Amino acid sequence: MRELTRTEAIDLVGRYEAEQELPERMRADVRMLGALLGRVLRESGSPGLYDDVERLRQATIAAYTDESAEAFERAAEIADSFSIARADEVARAFTVYFHLVNLAEEHQRVRVLRERDGRPDKEDAVDSVAAAFVRLSAEVGDDTALRRLRDLRFHPVFTAHPTEARRRAVSTSIRRLVALLGEHDAALAGGADERRAERRMLEEVDTLWRTAPLRAEKPTPVDEVRAIMAVFDETLYTAVPHVYRRVDDALQGPAAGSRAPVIRPFVRLGTWVGGDRDGNPFVTASVTKKAAGIAAEHVLLGLANSAGRIANTLTLAEDTTPPSAGLTALLQRLAAADEDGAADATKRAAHEPHKRALLLLTRRIVATRRRDADLGYREPRELLEDLRIVQDSLVAASAPRQAYGHLQQLIWQVETFGFHLAELEVRQHSAVHAKVLAECEAGDALSTQAEEVLEVFRTIAQIQHRYGPDAAGRYIVSFTQSADDLATVHALARHAVGPGGTPPVLDVIPLFETFADLQAAPGIMAEIVTHPDFASRLDATDRRLEVMLGYSDSSKDVGPVAANLALYEAQAKIAAWAQDAGIALTLFHGRGGALGRGGGPANSAILAQPPHSVDGRFKLTEQGEVIFARYGDPSIAMRHIDQVAAAVLLASAPSIEKRNSDAADRYADVAATMDVASRERFFSLVKAEGFAQWFATVTPMEEIGLLALGSRPARRGLSVESLEDLRAIPWVFAWSQARINLAGWFGLGTALAAVGDAEVLRRAYDEWPLFRTVIDNVGMSLAKADVRIARRYLDLGDRDDLADLVIDEMRLTQDWVIRIAGGDGLLANKPVLQRAVKMRSPYVDALSLLQMRALRALRSGEVAEADLPQWQRLLLLSVSGVSAGLQNTG
Repeated sequence: MRELTRTEAIDLVGRYEAEQELPERMRADVRMLGALLGRVLRESGSPGLYDDVERLRQATIAAYTDESAEAFERAAEIADSFSIARADEVARAFTVYFHLVNLAEEHQRVRVLRERDGRPDKEDAVDSVAAAFVRLSAEVGDDTALRRLRDLRFHPVFTAHPTEARRRAVSTSIRRLVALLGEHDAALAGGADERRAERRMLEEVDTLWRTAPLRAEKPTPVDEVRAIMAVFDETLYTAVPHVYRRVDDALQGPAAGSRAPVIRPFVRLGTWVGGDRDGNPFVTASVTKKAAGIAAEHVLLGLANSAGRIANTLTLAEDTTPPSAGLTALLQRLAAADEDGAADATKRAAHEPHKRALLLLTRRIVATRRRDADLGYREPRELLEDLRIVQDSLVAASAPRQAYGHLQQLIWQVETFGFHLAELEVRQHSAVHAKVLAECEAGDALSTQAEEVLEVFRTIAQIQHRYGPDAAGRYIVSFTQSADDLATVHALARHAVGPGGTPPVLDVIPLFETFADLQAAPGIMAEIVTHPDFASRLDATDRRLEVMLGYSDSSKDVGPVAANLALYEAQAKIAAWAQDAGIALTLFHGRGGALGRGGGPANSAILAQPPHSVDGRFKLTEQGEVIFARYGDPSIAMRHIDQVAAAVLLASAPSIEKRNSDAADRYADVAATMDVASRERFFSLVKAEGFAQWFATVTPMEEIGLLALGSRPARRGLSVESLEDLRAIPWVFAWSQARINLAGWFGLGTALAAVGDAEVLRRAYDEWPLFRTVIDNVGMSLAKADVRIARRYLDLGDRDDLADLVIDEMRLTQDWVIRIAGGDGLLANKPVLQRAVKMRSPYVDALSLLQMRALRALRSGEVAEADLPQWQRLLLLSVSGVSAGLQNTG
């Protein structure tokens, strides 16, 4: 088959790039970074590598723009022609390219955010907390809106599910490149600073190319804890209080910073990293204790550094800013407890009492970190009391700007992060609890597993004693199927501490995951709140209760359409029950990054929730590459937090609740039709004889288990003969690698066809937020799929019946989504997202072709034993690259 001539290829690539409607500065960044990579490939790659990369790039662009079978075969032939060593290098080159494009796109987002920051004309009520507050006030009045603002809570929980395929060394190199791109922006065009920035970027791209893209070993849970700490250190510690400041600035205007803030801290961090032991035998009580210690070390170091910096700025003389009686008493107490520190502080700030106080408070924070019981704080509340004495003294001395400036930021940090940084949550399977309780009640010698489960409760108690009651205590029971599953946790806690012992304070949280469990949830909750342990905890927390909903397993259980409808119904029923019972409910959403796991824009999902299911409180899991995409850059993190919190505040507006409730009633028949049709279609696939083995054959599911992605096993111990115990993460991840993304859309086309009335469905898209969210998310999922590549994967399974079923449903779903959303293609109504997908797709195709080649070789059984590691490496390199290209895979 004839390859394109050089002239034809250059012309085609030029036309393709010209059609990408990129912002000019982003286009320049992509070109510059691509040129730097090209130079690195010429200098550091093997001879001819650059030319081979260009050949495949040009061929996949041609196949993307020309949908003929001939163009696609031409690209496939080039991928198949490489030696295994050359294919390895080409896969690495395309992966590095994705990292560069992703950071250029992220950099452009930061530019846009900075350009419109603080400009109300460029924002609307779902874009910022301040704008949402104004809209809410118009509906419910200023006093009610202010009360809801002060009760607002956004609670992201970081998890270690293994979908972040990048090594930390690669992520670190990318962050250095981001900083250099910023320096390049700030440099004078053509000047020495610009040339220096480009030279350093070339050096960094070369480093990125030379850095091994795959981990040599799976990370341990402690490694995963340290990876999350990087996000805290580099972003969240300063970004979260900056969000509070921006909201307060917007609400108070010129008076901001000179009087007490209106805003109260509304972000609380949670983490499962080092605490989630459901199916992960490597998370032990010892690991949980280490995770708490590492987090405390990071936050206490941050607080000490912040307090020390503020101390150095409070050079306010006592004659201009006299201390209050409270501050004088505080100084006396601090001096009595720390004579050496007091002498040093007096030497450094003899006539600056506020600085002296901060210097001594800094020493107490350092002592807390070093576990000096005589000088350190017992809990964050004590530090807050001391800081407020300093703040009140400054206000009394007519120095409000110092009181509500950097000192206020430190107070916000203590209120948000405490001494623990993020609440460490424990999760365990209900079946494990039942087994261990039976052992405890039998009175015989306990198994190793039972001893470990009981040790976890003792560890929680130790963490609470050392870092405060907010440091740990939420205990999630996965696969909750009865009230007994929840009561068992309290029984185990009592066994752990023994007769006369004091169990840790526990908030036991049910996790409802399967379709049946979601339907049973309201009844289970109504039963458990009468249990003595639950009733007493409700009394102690002003009747606050948390319920977790699983998106992954319900989607794998009945398909994405029925799962979305079941989740909405479950939320509505649980929220209605909580309202009747006078319970302040928080629904905890177990969302992943991928569309098949509840992924997609969080703010639009929040605004589509049933009435009273949010009520100013929203908690969700953040995992895999989503953590770094949303929280890796300070500007993007602030934007994300502001947007999500705005949606949480606005979700309780009467107009939003009425819109969602009315739409759910109006389209109940549509929902019922879609539910039945989608489940039947989904079951026709997954319940077909031999489906599990076929799935393992047509996707790289088995091989993903070889990739050192995370500490958790891909399965709960069963073989792929059964899908029931296959974790939802590899289920979704494998379909995305095969460019099918089946977990995010299968059954929707049939469901929409069963309704049949395009006009009704278009009206539902306009009026029913839940339906719109489903359609938009599926549009994104299908835009990242590719029917020609999907067909090649499916053909590996030698089951035309199942392959045809998948392809037919894919085409049917795509057709209906376009008809409903409008336009001439997927994502036509979301041009920025459409641009991002189109820009990457031909390059993802190149890696998919290399992955298919490796998969065919491994499936054939004809690979020599000595060559097996090379083929496995090529497959895993392509998995990492496709993840970087598709972005929301986990």
